[in-house]
Amino acid sequence: MAGEGEKKPVLEMVQADGADEGCVTFVLHNEDHTLGNSLRYMIMKTADVDFCGYTITHPSESKINFRIQTRGSIPATEPLRSGLNELSDVCQHVLNTFQVSLSITYEINCPVVVQHTSV
Repeated sequence: MAGEGEKKPVLEMVQADGADEGCVTFVLHNEDHTLGNSLRYMIMKTADVDFCGYTITHPSESKINFRIQTRGSIPATEPLRSGLNELSDVCQHVLNTFQVSLSITYEINCPVVVQHTSV
């Protein structure tokens, strides 16, 4: 357990004794359905994933148990890593699109008035 002043890990990997690397439960701390459902969607698009699901342990805890099971010899960490990267790319695209749209709206509705001074 993390002592006072120490940072608690954001991600833990829980693997049953004797289980292969393709069947892992990840515990994500300080997260909820927002990340859980969107990450599950991204990971399930991967062809090598047999199962991906998550549970919230209790409504009063901000912790997700995130389970990934892959086909073949692919470790479960690979779809997790690629899913997080793809989700980050999607979020960045949404942010960029929003900022461009916001600046266009601002320019249309709040034109800059340039005042000329005579010399």
